[in-house]
Amino acid sequence: MILNKDHQAIRDTVSGFIEKEINPYTDQWEEEGIFPAHDLFKKMGSLGLLGISRPEEFGGMGLDYSYETVFSEELGLINSGGVAMAIGVQTNMATPSLATHGSDELRRDFLMPAISGDMVCSIAVSEPSAGSDVSAIKTTAKKDGDDYIINGTKMWITNSTQADFICLLANTGEGNPHSNKSLIVVPMNLPGITLSERFNKLGMRSSDTAQIFFDDVRVPQRYLIGQEGNGFRYQMEQFQEERIYGAAGALKMLENVIKDTIEYTSQRQAFGKSILDNQVVHFRLAELQTEVESLRALTYGAVEGYINGEDVTMKASMAKLKAGRLGREVTDSCLQYWGGMGYMWDTPVSRAFRDGRLTSIGGGADEIMLGIICKHMGTLPKR
Repeated sequence: MILNKDHQAIRDTVSGFIEKEINPYTDQWEEEGIFPAHDLFKKMGSLGLLGISRPEEFGGMGLDYSYETVFSEELGLINSGGVAMAIGVQTNMATPSLATHGSDELRRDFLMPAISGDMVCSIAVSEPSAGSDVSAIKTTAKKDGDDYIINGTKMWITNSTQADFICLLANTGEGNPHSNKSLIVVPMNLPGITLSERFNKLGMRSSDTAQIFFDDVRVPQRYLIGQEGNGFRYQMEQFQEERIYGAAGALKMLENVIKDTIEYTSQRQAFGKSILDNQVVHFRLAELQTEVESLRALTYGAVEGYINGEDVTMKASMAKLKAGRLGREVTDSCLQYWGGMGYMWDTPVSRAFRDGRLTSIGGGADEIMLGIICKHMGTLPKR
């Protein structure tokens, strides 16, 4: 993936925005367990940052996904994984199918305000008994005249308490679980929608997450994204952007952890010299930096294939798997060198340790990624 001056311009815009509008407030948002999504997203939308690869006729920049990738990578500079994740939900998790398969009416009414930052959105797939196993969801959307009547519940939904609309995956038919599902835009102000209290999470503290309940929620059938019964396929396509986003977003976050650790260990003294002066420490940090650069190469390779129309399911799954596991390895190794300070709640390395752990769970657990990779390798046992 070759980067040009326009890629660098996006990097500069994002990093400057983070420095001015996000990082001065992340400690406060972490403490409060929520950040002002409408205010922040409107500012980002005004800069064109919420629709970099989306169609120009609906307010996007119309650029290829490499530009989206440098945007995602730069979000790793945010001192709160929860804020970066919430932005990614808006740009790369809830709206890709809407942008690709939605009707012009849906894209005018929902995609455009999501890109401008006038609306906050969520992706509603997971349920209490269906996380990585998307085919097992139980929420239904049954036809009644020109409407769908939705019943069920969705779990662990990012942005849910501030969302203006969600892209909901629901069962619209019977039979094959891979062809009986549809994606539907659901405004969150409809009668019959209620939410739990915000969840008290280990990490991603500044991101509002809750359970959503649907009790006879009536939605016009014209809010269907694409064709009925294709929702599972659309969601699998959408996962590719989510997984590439997650891998790209991990890069600078991990590099920052390494940089912070170098600075801290160069100042911390033990047995007459700095911790960094021990060969085992500076060699280990060199190894970790090399691993991060390897992840960058893998991620950029997946992006290049995606831009060229290739099936990048395997590479995107590899990048997501590597990002999750490397996130655990880097933060755990670096936290060790911080000693007792690393175990304190408010140090950057401990926050990264907590936030990064979700990468191996959300968007498909490590085990799901391994299964996908094995399928593409042809090594799964025959049934």
